[in-house]
Amino acid sequence: MIDKDDFRPITRNRRRATITNAKSETVKLRNGATAAAASDPKARESLTKNLQSPLTEDKRKCGLYDKMSCHKLQESMLSSASSFKNYRGILNWCVVMLVLSNARLFLENLLRYGILVDPIQVVSLFLKDPYSWPAACLLIVSNVFILVALYTERKLAMGLISEKVGLLIYIFNLTVVLCFPMVVVLKLPSITPVGGAFALGIYTILFLKLYSYKDVNRWCREKTQAKARSLSRSLSCPSTASSGMHLQVSYPGNLSLRDMYYFVFAPTLCYELNFPRSESIRMGFLFRRLFEMFLLTQLLVGLTQQWMVPIIRSSMKPLQEMDYSRMTERLLRLAVPNHLLWLIFFYSFFHSSMNFVAELLRFGDREFYRDWWNSETITYFWQNWNIPVHKWCLRHFYKPLMRRGAGKLLSQSAVFFASAFFHEYLVSVPLRMFRLWAFMGMMAQLPLAWFVARFLRGNYGNAAVWLSLIIGQPIAVLMYVHDYYVTHNQDDPTVTEAL
Repeated sequence: MIDKDDFRPITRNRRRATITNAKSETVKLRNGATAAAASDPKARESLTKNLQSPLTEDKRKCGLYDKMSCHKLQESMLSSASSFKNYRGILNWCVVMLVLSNARLFLENLLRYGILVDPIQVVSLFLKDPYSWPAACLLIVSNVFILVALYTERKLAMGLISEKVGLLIYIFNLTVVLCFPMVVVLKLPSITPVGGAFALGIYTILFLKLYSYKDVNRWCREKTQAKARSLSRSLSCPSTASSGMHLQVSYPGNLSLRDMYYFVFAPTLCYELNFPRSESIRMGFLFRRLFEMFLLTQLLVGLTQQWMVPIIRSSMKPLQEMDYSRMTERLLRLAVPNHLLWLIFFYSFFHSSMNFVAELLRFGDREFYRDWWNSETITYFWQNWNIPVHKWCLRHFYKPLMRRGAGKLLSQSAVFFASAFFHEYLVSVPLRMFRLWAFMGMMAQLPLAWFVARFLRGNYGNAAVWLSLIIGQPIAVLMYVHDYYVTHNQDDPTVTEAL
């Protein structure tokens, strides 16, 4: 008989042989395959596929899992944490809703009042008597003040009068520029409010231009210490050809009628000896701006007669009775057409008209406005909606005050005070009544600017700026119209019946 212990080594050897044989067979296959692959490219490709097949299968499983998954970490589009910024569709929706709502108001206006547009009435706004043109005569007389400024500068350049005498002449000339048309408008009943406002606007622009003309020429005398006593170009600073093939004029060669009247008609309030000039006049651009001026002017007149006037007339009775609920309703009704007219006026004047004049004169600096519609503060709005006035205030008023030691707040307040004065000057004098609504409205911009800058930022600040424009202007319009009606037409039975 065979002992059991005799089988143990044999069994252990068999297990080792079995495992060893399996491993050796695998190794042999791999070595053989490797050897075969080294000699056969097809075998190499099959081996690579066999080795990558587990990885490919894992990727396939992950891809299937990703396809089955429908969630990932992300924010809602309208959330402030989202990076989504394309709201073009919402903007288009707002435009469509605005057009539809205003179309309904326009149809309601036509059904209630009929067609009120009257071109003949527009002429009567400027002229009471077709044979009397007082506003046009005022514009012709303005040439006297231009020639006085030019004559004074020539005498100063030649050293025939002192700086103090020249300053006294300028003070008198500029004072008369503001006071003379005011006295004529107040004393001459043939001037209509619209014609008077137009004439006073031209004289205000002339005042700012002549002030800038005085300052810049004084700076040139101080800088060059000019002792020339002729009108020839300065030999210390000879003329050179500019990029636009124009000769660069140096002081006192700029003191000529051509230079003076170019500055008078140029769309700027700040004088320079050499303005940037464009190379040529683009006729296509010029006629597009002219067409816009004509079309938008007709649109302004039509909307004023058809939309604004009926609302203003219907607002007189609530104002007289001090019915606050109806006054608020009339104010909101007036806000939409008033703001629309203001936007049309802005585009017509600051884009179409000023670009037309600039193209005609080949004036190169066309920055008449910046992105005031994105204003997040009241201060940013006033600095960017009227660039010519802003440049003048900064150059000839704000910085000189700062150089004399005035603080920033005091200088800003002085600028707003001057702006408030001119706003009241252009409204109260043509209407022949002084109520200070425009003045107080401008001065109220100071605390409003502080409040918006202190407590509102971003979209809230921008909304506050738009709200002040939409609501503030109709309040001033209603105040002035009401006071004008009470002063001039309260006892007129025809007007009372129309209201």
